[in-house]
Amino acid sequence: MARLNYPELVKTILKTHFAQLQDDVTEVQLILDRERNHYLLMLVGWHNQRREYGSLIHIDIKDNKIWIQSDGTEVGVANELVEAGVPHKDIVLAFKSPFKRQFTDYAVC
Repeated sequence: MARLNYPELVKTILKTHFAQLQDDVTEVQLILDRERNHYLLMLVGWHNQRREYGSLIHIDIKDNKIWIQSDGTEVGVANELVEAGVPHKDIVLAFKSPFKRQFTDYAVC
């Protein structure tokens, strides 16, 4: 079986979320650094006199694994990746401490 193209898959997932989040209130920025394998979906702007700034999704690809640095989605990016065919062993929930990762179904490193 051919190995999935992780950068393309991550880009596709982020573009789907990007399209779903478009509104007139907060700017959504899709940041794709393919050279260094950093992928972000950022919220930037103001909503009701309150500053909106932060990453909704931040993913890095390191050592042939997908590192989910932050995930502010309901469905969970890890679930989307598994549904797309990525094995659990290739997904690192980096937003969890290294100690807690051993208790998940995903990679520990």
